[in-house]
Amino acid sequence: MLLVSNIEGVIAGNGFNIMLIRFKRMLSWLCFMRFFVLLVSFLGSGAVFSAPNQEIRVAYLTQEKKPLAALSNLDEVVKDKGWQGANLGLNDNNTTGQFTGQHYSLEKKLVALEGDVKATFLALLKENYQLIVVNLPADKLAEISALNKQQALLFDVATHTDTLRNENCMTSVLHLLPSRAMRADALAQYMRKKRWNKWFLVIGNTSEDKLYAQAIKRSAKKFAMKIVAEKTWLHSFDARRTAQADVPVFSQVDDYDVLVVADEQGLFGEYLSYRSWLPRPVIGTQGLTATAWHKTHEQWGAVQIQNRFKELAGRKMREEDYAAYLALRSIGEAATRTKEVNADSIKSYLLSAQFKLQGYKGKPLSFRPWNGQLRQPVLLAAPTSIVATPPLEGYLHPKNELDTLGFDQPEVHCQ
Repeated sequence: MLLVSNIEGVIAGNGFNIMLIRFKRMLSWLCFMRFFVLLVSFLGSGAVFSAPNQEIRVAYLTQEKKPLAALSNLDEVVKDKGWQGANLGLNDNNTTGQFTGQHYSLEKKLVALEGDVKATFLALLKENYQLIVVNLPADKLAEISALNKQQALLFDVATHTDTLRNENCMTSVLHLLPSRAMRADALAQYMRKKRWNKWFLVIGNTSEDKLYAQAIKRSAKKFAMKIVAEKTWLHSFDARRTAQADVPVFSQVDDYDVLVVADEQGLFGEYLSYRSWLPRPVIGTQGLTATAWHKTHEQWGAVQIQNRFKELAGRKMREEDYAAYLALRSIGEAATRTKEVNADSIKSYLLSAQFKLQGYKGKPLSFRPWNGQLRQPVLLAAPTSIVATPPLEGYLHPKNELDTLGFDQPEVHCQ
C-alpha cells in the first residue's frame, strides 16, 4: 500500500491519472487470482465439503383434517401447518450435512380424511423408517404408538395433551409443543407477577376445552390463585350477532382480576374481550395466550427464522411449523454428534444431558427424560406483541428453571 501511495503521488503530479487507475486495477486482479487459486486448492483437498456417505431418512406422517368453523371470513385457512416447518429444518440439516458427509431426506405420508392411519404407519415401519415426525391428534398418536414396539422414534408435533406426558406417557415418543400444563403455568407466573390473583373461568363445551380448564385449575392451585367464579359457555346463540347483549349478562359475577377463557377451537372466546360486565383483561386461549411460537416474536434471532420461513412457505410460521422444525433440527443435531441413524442411538442422545438445541427463545432447549417433553420457554402473546416469555425471573428450580413450567419429574407417573 505504501508503494502504491508513493507511485500515486508521483504519477498524479505528472497528470497520468489513467495510468494510475490501470496500475491499481492490475494489482487488484493479481490479488484476486492468487486468492482464487488458493480457494480452489483448498476446496479440492476436501477440507471443507465432504461427499455424503450417510443417509438419514425421516418420514412425516399426517392426515387430512376436517376444516373447523371459522370465527371470521378473514381468517387464513392453512392446510400445510407443520409440513413447511419440517422442510425448513430439512434444509438446515442438509446445509450442515455438506460439512459432515450426511444427507437428510423427508418422505411425506398424507392419509386421507377417512383413511387408515395405522396401516400407513405400519407400512413406514416395514420400509424401515426409524425416525418419524407425527402430526396427528392425540387419539391417533396413541393408536400408532401402541403398534410401534419401539421400532421407531416418534416426534409429536401436534398435541399438547397432559395425559400423554403423564400417566399415559409413551417411551418412544418425544413431544415438541408445550403441554397444556406448561401453557397454564406460564400464564399463572405472569398473573402472579402482576398480582392478578382472582380469576373468572369461562369454559367451552368441547372435551378439549375441559382439558384446558383442568390445566388452568391445576396452575391456579399451584400458584395460589383463586377462581372466584366458573361458567360454561353453551353455544346456544350466535355470538357474532348477540355478543353485545348476552356477554355482559353472562359475565355478571363477583369481582375478579382477569377473565380466563378455555376455547381451544376459537368458537366464542374472541367475543369476550371488551364486552364483559366488568372491564377486565382476557387471558387463556384468547386474549393473552400462551404459545410455542407467534408471528410477532423477534428476539434472539427469531427475525431471521421468521424471514426464512416466509420466503419458503409464503406465509407466517405457526406453532406446528415451529414444532416440526425443532423435530428435524433435533434429529440433525443428534445425527451430527453421534454419527448414528438408528432410533435407539438418536433417542439416547436426545434424552442425555449433552443435547442442547437452539430454539430462538434465549435459552437452550432439551428433552425431559422422564416423559419426553421438550423443555422450552413459552411465549405470552397479545395479538400484535409478545408480552413476556416465562419462566420469569424469580421462579427457581434446583436443576433447570424451565422445569417450573408443566409437570416436574416428581409429579409424573408414567405407566
